[in-house]
Amino acid sequence: MYKHQRGVTLMELMIVVVVLGIIAAVAYPNYRDFAARAKRNEAKAALLQIATNQERFYLNNQAYTNDMTRLGFNVANNFVTETGSYRISVAGANANTYTATATYLKADTEAGKCGTFTIQPNGDKTSAPLADCWTRTR
Repeated sequence: MYKHQRGVTLMELMIVVVVLGIIAAVAYPNYRDFAARAKRNEAKAALLQIATNQERFYLNNQAYTNDMTRLGFNVANNFVTETGSYRISVAGANANTYTATATYLKADTEAGKCGTFTIQPNGDKTSAPLADCWTRTR
């Protein structure tokens, strides 16, 4: 027998595989939550931009608009966010109000959490099915 053996035993290799499995089991759900929050933030940012542009439009025209091209977007209505996760639309615009809505497009667990965001000119922000999606951090 050799005095000094070189290489990795099967037991050492299995220990490394188990440790990597534990790390992956912890990291992957956190990554998915992070990705979902990023998609939500994208939708909220689009709605806040619409609200800002609607107020600017109202100052010039004394009314709100459903036509998003008049608000500086490249489509008249129903544009999809950059990641393709939310559809943004404006409805019910008149001299007094409008409703801007972001609707989640994919059928996964996020749809059961923060599937819809809305904003109105008085600053009301709502979400469904969970009511705290505008302030939610997880």
